[in-house]
Amino acid sequence: MTHQLPTATVRSRVRVPLAFADGYRVEADVHTFHGLADGAEHLALALGDPTATPLVRLHSECLTGDVFGSARCDCGPQLRESVQRIAETGGYLLYLRQEGRGIGLYNKLDAYALQDSGLDTYQANAALGLPEDGRDYTAAAQMLTTLGAPAVRLLSNNPDKATQLTTHGITITERVPTGVHLSPSNLRYLRAKVEHTQHTLTLAPLVG
Repeated sequence: MTHQLPTATVRSRVRVPLAFADGYRVEADVHTFHGLADGAEHLALALGDPTATPLVRLHSECLTGDVFGSARCDCGPQLRESVQRIAETGGYLLYLRQEGRGIGLYNKLDAYALQDSGLDTYQANAALGLPEDGRDYTAAAQMLTTLGAPAVRLLSNNPDKATQLTTHGITITERVPTGVHLSPSNLRYLRAKVEHTQHTLTLAPLVG
């Protein structure tokens, strides 16, 4: 069943040069919006020349991984990879303000402490009385509709993103997996994503 989306409009658009620590640079047209369902300040970065069926990544904000380079997750490497892949083919990176799968920064750090005692990332959220994954992608579907992208190639390993977008009327013509950014520090985190929420990741044994 498809849900009717509230109307959103583009609030502003500004050209921003992006520079990553490894030297990669690209320019993005950053869009802000009025009327998003959750009222949050989500961004859409247009990269390259978006095609009729653009490559799209829904990237949930991760301050620890995206900004500080935390090795406990794969968010920073996924962001870097996604920006380049989208720029090469044309599309959008939606940067969604959903820290900690929707639980917020302080709660995410509390969950880290519980993970240090043996819980996985989903169990830790539940132990705090919070949703295992509280993300809602209604606003993402609004953004894509407003940008004129009712059909997309989705760059994601997370089946829930495709399911929610489809529910909100976005056609997924192809699911494109990201790379696997595996390290000794995030192996348990990635394994939980595969086992608990069926992320499409192939985790080869670490050699070292």
